[in-house]
Amino acid sequence: MSTNTTADNIIDGKAFAAKLKEKVGRQVAILKEQHGLIPGLAVVLVGADPASEVYVRNKNSSTKAAGMNSYEHRLDASVSEAELLTLVEQLNHDPAVHGILVQLPLPKHINEAAVIDAISPDKDVDGFHVINSGLLATGGKGMVPCTPLGCIMMLKDRLGNLSGLDAVVVGRSNIVGKPMAQLLLNESCTVTIAHSRTKNLPDVVRRADIVVAAVGVPELVKGDWIKKGATVIDVGINRITTDEGKTRLVGDVEFAAAAKNAAAITPVPGGVGPMTIGVLLQNTVTAACRQAGVAEPEV
Repeated sequence: MSTNTTADNIIDGKAFAAKLKEKVGRQVAILKEQHGLIPGLAVVLVGADPASEVYVRNKNSSTKAAGMNSYEHRLDASVSEAELLTLVEQLNHDPAVHGILVQLPLPKHINEAAVIDAISPDKDVDGFHVINSGLLATGGKGMVPCTPLGCIMMLKDRLGNLSGLDAVVVGRSNIVGKPMAQLLLNESCTVTIAHSRTKNLPDVVRRADIVVAAVGVPELVKGDWIKKGATVIDVGINRITTDEGKTRLVGDVEFAAAAKNAAAITPVPGGVGPMTIGVLLQNTVTAACRQAGVAEPEV
């Protein structure tokens, strides 16, 4: 952590995620006791991508720690698209499974969009299905992507009411940028979606009360772009090589310089990343409640 930062202006994603997981565990205990309902999450891993292996292992242990059922399906990298779609269809019809997550990326011979669209929207705990995207865009009640939902939770925890704040989202992906903008709009922010081709990007960012960087370019957002007192959420995780030939993780924001101006900022690592699994568990509880027709817990 830079000497220019203080504990007060760091948004600790690890601590926030730990609290969220504890809360989910309490919700699961109540669902078991009052309704005999145990939320179940099925995770499908195709191939043996090292990063995906770690994610799946963490999801599996976190699901079990929260008292939920975890169903893991590991398929060979050579599996056909038809075989994968057959498994998804089986999980769609399994009443013990309330959430389905197919770990991305998939091997090149499999159409990711076809697989995502095959997941029942009610069980789409990643929130990537086109129906859930449409519900979010039109103010409906669907499943919301985990990373943007985690970001909005951290923003509301730090700032309270977001109404009227000027928010700039740098990045326009379907996974983070677009749903993030929709969630901020739902909180009555004034929202600009910027990206790598935005003209005068520094000036666009400088006016923002909230900056969410999710563009996948190491340290694109410079410290002097951040308005004094702004809140910065850095979604980027980029591995760069240092002058000494070692590698380290950095975000999409120039952290040390930005922290001088920001009233609050997420570090990389330890900011947004840990929240994603916590929100995945929360989404699975939400999905289970909706499918069982019982009251959803407060998120």
